[in-house]
Amino acid sequence: MANFTGEILASALISAQAQTFGYPDGVKITDLVADNIKPYVDPHWSKFPPVNPMWHYVLGLIYIFLLFFSISGNGLVVYLFMKHDPIKTPSNFLVVNLALSDLIMLTTNCPFFVYNCFNGGQWSFSISYCHTYAALGAVTGVCSIWTLAMISFDRFNIICNGFNGPKLTKGKATIMSLVAWAIAVGCALPPFFGWGGYSPEGILTSCSFDYLSQDIGTITYNLFMFIFDYCCPLLIIIGSYAMIVKAIMAHEEAMRAQAAKMNVKSLRTQEANEQRAEIRIAKTAMFNIALWIGCWTPYAAITLQGCFGEFEGLKPLTTTLPALLAKSASCYNPFVYAIGHPKFRQAMTIHMPWFCVHEAEKKAEGDSSGTTATQEEKPAA
Repeated sequence: MANFTGEILASALISAQAQTFGYPDGVKITDLVADNIKPYVDPHWSKFPPVNPMWHYVLGLIYIFLLFFSISGNGLVVYLFMKHDPIKTPSNFLVVNLALSDLIMLTTNCPFFVYNCFNGGQWSFSISYCHTYAALGAVTGVCSIWTLAMISFDRFNIICNGFNGPKLTKGKATIMSLVAWAIAVGCALPPFFGWGGYSPEGILTSCSFDYLSQDIGTITYNLFMFIFDYCCPLLIIIGSYAMIVKAIMAHEEAMRAQAAKMNVKSLRTQEANEQRAEIRIAKTAMFNIALWIGCWTPYAAITLQGCFGEFEGLKPLTTTLPALLAKSASCYNPFVYAIGHPKFRQAMTIHMPWFCVHEAEKKAEGDSSGTTATQEEKPAA
């Protein structure tokens, strides 16, 4: 009997916690927001009760880990580029630009998010910094995807065009990086001048694009961002790698046909080996881009859903978790490049032997550059 009563009490306690989590009945998540922030919170969020406080601590800890990995990984890429001359190539300049963008994203967003998580779970700063916080996330996110698009085009140029393609110089790489930042800043500024907006979102611990307001300015701005800063770079990425795959298949078919005519097993030469190295590098970059798409697509879908007034699925946690997934993209890029690219691994072997990477340096003439290969040593397509 006692056990039965205990089970009933435990069940009732769990049910009560699921409804209130220690808050008085009828409290909404917007009731916990500071008075100076409430006017800027969309009425949509007032429909929901506060989330389980556990989520704030879990998300705070996750962001601490993301910040650690972002500083470690992206800082490593930047350090090796500055320290190791063989990887100071024009193509790798784009990789470093990506690392800088990723590093800035989490170092400017994570500390404030974590503070909010462990300080009651709501936005604890001014509305001005709410807008700044959101704008910094927009600038770095947009810069990253355009930089990835440029890296993809560079891969296409190296593998498909070889010596016939336009040569990427350090000057051109610098201009491309500056263009990526210019696009990002240009796209993040309009909300400060009345086109679009920034506001607290989700569990109201962070700020981002206002994708809930239904005025024409907000809707057109969000549609512009979705098309220009998500769809357009994505088309460049897909188009570049589609052409790379097509060129690889044609190259392999030609090699097999020539080998059959000469009655030999393989025509693999040093040049062919370099081509294979470039292909491995392209696969690494494709994996990296697939990660980025997987991380940002859910959040892009939420923004698009808000544009069309489909608010039913936009709940505090269902919008906060995609935002977390989007920011986690900043942690993957450096580790994919550090692990998958021979020249960066050789740099780690030389300058950071305690990582126990032990990448052997190739001595053969015409050795390919790894990561995003040097333009001076392009393999023929």
